[in-house]
Amino acid sequence: MNKKVLIITYHWPPSGGISVLRCLKIAKHLRSFGWEPVIYKPKNAQYEFLDSTNEKDIPNNITILEYPIREPFNIFKKFSGRKKEDSQNPVYVRDRKRKTIDKIAIWVRANFFIPDARALWIRPSVKYLSKYLQKNNIDAIFSDGPPHTNTAIACQLSKKFNIPWLADFQDPWTQVDYYKMFPISKIAHRKHCIMEQETFKYAGKITIASPTWAKDLERIGAKDVSPIYYGYDEDDYNTLEIKSDKSFSIVHAGLLGLDRSPDTLIKVLADLKKEIPEFTEHLKIKFAGLVDYSIKECIKNNNLINNFQDCGKLSRVEAIKLIFEGEILLLPLNKAENVLGRIPGKLFELLRVNKPILCLGPNNSDSSNIIAETNAGKTFDYDDYSGIKEFVKNKFDQYIMGSTIGTTVNIEEYSNYNQTKRVAEFLNQIVKN
Repeated sequence: MNKKVLIITYHWPPSGGISVLRCLKIAKHLRSFGWEPVIYKPKNAQYEFLDSTNEKDIPNNITILEYPIREPFNIFKKFSGRKKEDSQNPVYVRDRKRKTIDKIAIWVRANFFIPDARALWIRPSVKYLSKYLQKNNIDAIFSDGPPHTNTAIACQLSKKFNIPWLADFQDPWTQVDYYKMFPISKIAHRKHCIMEQETFKYAGKITIASPTWAKDLERIGAKDVSPIYYGYDEDDYNTLEIKSDKSFSIVHAGLLGLDRSPDTLIKVLADLKKEIPEFTEHLKIKFAGLVDYSIKECIKNNNLINNFQDCGKLSRVEAIKLIFEGEILLLPLNKAENVLGRIPGKLFELLRVNKPILCLGPNNSDSSNIIAETNAGKTFDYDDYSGIKEFVKNKFDQYIMGSTIGTTVNIEEYSNYNQTKRVAEFLNQIVKN
């Protein structure tokens, strides 16, 4: 009989975007390694993206527990005059120039909702799950943050019932890039640090999305931290019908915030339009997902608006199809202090698609190392005009000649199946200990 693991997650179908995939894909494959997942999620979450295509990955006959959550985003949007569909991430993906009401709302979020905007879910969740655990046997707990509300819930339950706990971090806590973008007071920061250190104390194992971030956590007190990558799922690609529009497309799917603005790349594309007559005819810039307004203005100011296609919010299936259309797959890393450990979840999808990746960021990052090891593309500093230009021109020449086939190799270790195998091994380890 499989051992049982309680997975505490905020994101679960019908949630869309990259954040839902980590727990979903792990839950999908855990049974293959002797673990039965029990999911705990919010009953009425205000997900920014909805994507019903993710529901195909939910295991059959899985136990799903849920409890209502109170979230502040609707109140914020009502008082700030934002539309319902506007971004829930106004700190780093702006849909307009920041107003005074935005600044006030961000300050309130930073100092009264700790560890994050879902903090009101902690106390009722602990109460609800405590009743469940008193009547049902659970061998281990797995939590995934952010939101680190999940982490806080798991920490309290692990302490209360002495259940082994694997604390997973998609992003760091106080070390995450956008943490410093919040106007956090000294008192609020101290509360974050106390909760973070409590996690390090009580978690039987900690995993995080990259090797560099694992070392960063260990430097502030965490012990025995290992990387678990987002990975890719082969099932997502086996049945896709791909249709190319035969353009020279530069594609990005996902959040494109002000800290990832590809200004130099946009300048390169504008100059190539002037220098190569047929470049204008073939070029398409396709961005899907939330895009900071300043990036759209940069495209317009560089006379590229007729080459730009704002694809908006896409389902996961449609996003993967879009990536397949690209002749160059754009991967901009955050311009942040902890960028060396930033491995966007989409990197592994780009590896599987096997088209040339243009990564913007430092050449010694974890992402650039993976790209180099798998021969999947090249990494350039954001302001490396000549390097970016040479790369784009080379790929355009190949496109004109009818050949831009990728040369990616040795990506199997990054499959969701193999990453879940590592999770199961860690769960076995903490239960044994």
